[in-house]
Amino acid sequence: MELKENSSALSGADGFYNASFQNVSEDEVINEEGLKNHSSRSRNLQNSDAVHSDPEDIESDQPKNKDDSVAEKTFLKGYLERKYDEVCDFCKKYKTRIRYVIYGILIAVYLVIVIAACVLNFQRALALFVLTVLAIFFICWDFLIARYEDKIAEFFSPSERFLEQRWFWLKWVVWVSLIAAIICWLIFDTAKQGTNQLISFGGLVMFVFLMLIFSKYPTKVVWRPVFWGIGMQFILGLLTLRTKAGFDVFNWLGRQIQIFLEYSDNGAKFVFGEKYTDHFFAFKVLPIVIFFSTVMSMLYHIGFMQWLIKKVGWIMQVTLGTSPVESLVAAGNIFVGQTESPLLVRPYLPYVTKSELHSIMTAGFATIAGSVLGAYISFGVSASHLLTASVMSAPASLAISKLFWPETKIPEVTLKSGIKMEKGDSKNLLEAASQGASASIALVANIAVNLIAFLALLSFVDSALSWLGNMFNYPQLNFEIICAYVFMPFSFMMGVDWEDSFIVGGLLGYKTFFNEFVAYERLSMLIKLREKGGPMYIDGVKQYMTIRSETIATYA
Repeated sequence: MELKENSSALSGADGFYNASFQNVSEDEVINEEGLKNHSSRSRNLQNSDAVHSDPEDIESDQPKNKDDSVAEKTFLKGYLERKYDEVCDFCKKYKTRIRYVIYGILIAVYLVIVIAACVLNFQRALALFVLTVLAIFFICWDFLIARYEDKIAEFFSPSERFLEQRWFWLKWVVWVSLIAAIICWLIFDTAKQGTNQLISFGGLVMFVFLMLIFSKYPTKVVWRPVFWGIGMQFILGLLTLRTKAGFDVFNWLGRQIQIFLEYSDNGAKFVFGEKYTDHFFAFKVLPIVIFFSTVMSMLYHIGFMQWLIKKVGWIMQVTLGTSPVESLVAAGNIFVGQTESPLLVRPYLPYVTKSELHSIMTAGFATIAGSVLGAYISFGVSASHLLTASVMSAPASLAISKLFWPETKIPEVTLKSGIKMEKGDSKNLLEAASQGASASIALVANIAVNLIAFLALLSFVDSALSWLGNMFNYPQLNFEIICAYVFMPFSFMMGVDWEDSFIVGGLLGYKTFFNEFVAYERLSMLIKLREKGGPMYIDGVKQYMTIRSETIATYA
């Protein structure tokens, strides 16, 4: 009985305080606990090697236990799981080859589809055939340049040395031939088209002369970008307006863009209802801006826009001799707006010269942003002319900017130093589409509020001018009339008929002092009046213009 009581008392001392065992000393309790721990440790050592008294031994055994557990888990994996891991390892090892095989299969399927379409109806499949040939050409070109650029340069080096040695007199031969060709063209074209062409040519010379007078450094102008820019604009205009093939190509592109932009009607109809066209601008025009912004964002994500801008920028850089930064931005402005295109070369903007910065700004104001191009087309303005104007204005903007602010410093970013374009931060195509739609919110809001503000301001200015003119028995005085008188000489020198130069001068005033949306909206009204075929003059005031004047106004 005594032994049982003592053992129960000791066990009670471990768990709680018991007053009947106050006489038991602390040393005795500690000694008994030590004996218990020693006996349990001895049993663990006998049963397994898992417990060690030395801490270093404990640490050294931990990796062994992990390896044993991993091996046990691997052993317990099922047959399908092991096969799945083997397939994954195989795909990781040969992922490059697998990707090339998939690409090869897709390309082969696409070529089969193209060939089948051409066999069934070549005329119907002509556009697909031309696009395929162009794609194959540029893919092969990029492949050859990436692999054999040095060998190609070495192959053409004898011709380059030959031209350098004889460039002094070859230069004069080229200039004399070019001047003779221009004179002959002017003679024959004037005989065929009339004297309006001579007026346009004189206007071009006048604008170049004005830019030279107001140039920042008139004595330091480098004429290569000026002549090449104007020459490229002239060649593009000749191809698109005077040749049947060029006119048909841009006319076809304009029709395709119009058809493409009409798909935005489905989204507008779903959101705003069947009568969305009752509020034409808000529910018809602005959704086009959203749709186009979404598509452009997707094209940026897949890299197509960067590739296209690089190609166009390279052409302008080689011909005009401009720097890579300003050439890429000018090329980018053909497709995107003046706020988006500088972002393509954002890392290099801190290093641009003032002349390059001026070129970047000039190119932005000279071209039409792709997102609002659809809005202008929806007004009824010719899509082919708008597209041609945007392309032609890119080299011309570099020519004028280099004439107005010549380069006096050596650009830090050159072709040899290399240049990389910024890419979007979207992870996949759907995210790119969503980001493009979200990014257009600010643009749509900006267009809407600016139109509300400027049209309200224009109405107030017209009312104030009419009140002022009424004091002198001229109540029809308004802002458009003032701008018409100021800009009439410039519009006439562009080649506009004298009778229409007053109207075009007013449009130039709207574009200069307000914005181009107001000017294009006014131009669309004039186009609709001409299409209705009403009287040309009412109370001595001309109501609409000729097609030629409308075309020049579209470009201007």
